[in-house]
Amino acid sequence: MRKILVVGAGQSGLQLALGLQSKGYEVTLMSNRTPDEIRGGRVMSTQVMFDTALRHERDLGLNFWEGQAPKIEGVGVSVAAPDGSRPIDWLGRLKGFAQSVDQRVKMAGWLDAFTQRGGQLVIHGASIADLDFFSRTYDLVLVAAGKGELVSMFERDASRSPYDAPQRALAVSYVHGLGPRPEHPDTEAVRCNLVPGVGELFVMPTLTTSGRADILFWEGVPGGPVDAFTGVRDPAEHLALTLDLMERFTPWEHARTRGVELTDAGATLAGRYAPVVRHPVGRLPGGGVVLGVADVVVTNDPITGQGSNSAAKCAASYLSSILMHGDKPFDEAWMKATFATYWFTTGKPVTQWTNAMLGVPPEHVLGLIGAAGQLRPVADRFANGFDNPADFDSYFYDPEDTAGYLAEVTSAAAAEDTSATSAASGASSAE
Repeated sequence: MRKILVVGAGQSGLQLALGLQSKGYEVTLMSNRTPDEIRGGRVMSTQVMFDTALRHERDLGLNFWEGQAPKIEGVGVSVAAPDGSRPIDWLGRLKGFAQSVDQRVKMAGWLDAFTQRGGQLVIHGASIADLDFFSRTYDLVLVAAGKGELVSMFERDASRSPYDAPQRALAVSYVHGLGPRPEHPDTEAVRCNLVPGVGELFVMPTLTTSGRADILFWEGVPGGPVDAFTGVRDPAEHLALTLDLMERFTPWEHARTRGVELTDAGATLAGRYAPVVRHPVGRLPGGGVVLGVADVVVTNDPITGQGSNSAAKCAASYLSSILMHGDKPFDEAWMKATFATYWFTTGKPVTQWTNAMLGVPPEHVLGLIGAAGQLRPVADRFANGFDNPADFDSYFYDPEDTAGYLAEVTSAAAAEDTSATSAASGASSAE
């Protein structure tokens, strides 16, 4: 039986550990916190996961909260004008529902499942010296802990990392009592509110430790008015500032907040980090090598909501590569090939799209977002790009591709209108 060590108990590390465990591998998992410490800690993410990522969990029987978490059926986009109005406001429908489960709920629950199924859990903050020792006793060491000393083993890939500083200041609040969007009161949706030159406000339903809730998530341009949470430690002050900014920049969302309160004492989070892609192989002092997983090697800004999705897809890709490798050694060549498979299918398209969304949108992209308000197929396709970012390559980045796509959709809509008019005319004549 092959022995594998997974360091890190987030989405990717736990999904990989549980997946390997289900396939008969002897898995040791290292976490720096116990399940109870995770449950009682602060929120860690916003973690809306779309259909493909959810199917990876389903395939492993890990969708423990699917019946409890809100089923997100759409993604909406609003663009704010300086006067507080919304010149653009639309909702695209998802082909398969999305869901968000507070990682305090999910990671603690998955850790419990791992130990109940016979997995060896080590509660210890791993160091490079620890991994140097363990690498001699395990067939493969996977590093899925995206912070701290271990990340220093993985060198920055400058050719794939255009930013060397954070591009947004992040502020999250989990709340109860948020009212429905009047435009679609019966449809659960992620709402993306774009405030040009200022940042973005995302509003999304979730399942947290106290039941159904909503997440208010500001992404502020550094140095701008939403970059205001540094030094705010009191959760009540954090929420008050969040609401003040909503009233100032997204009054239509603020109108829903009259009855909101934080879900718990750990319901706020603030910070910032620079997007980066790193080389996948880490070298240990004793000559051993380890493989980086998910955001250890590909870290994107959460503006496109891809963190947990990419982590799930990375875990699924790595699991497949491990299973196909059989009894052969997990050498450096295999590690690079395993990462390359993940990079070209998921990491690269996600990074390309996220980096594009962090910049000032070019005119053709603004036109595309505006057209989605008039053309349902455009809104739906954009919304489903959150599940499959590779689809953006064919119509989003190049102005000619965008123009061709919009012309095609407009023509199809006109033909449909003509057909409907002719049918109605024929019916009237028959009467």
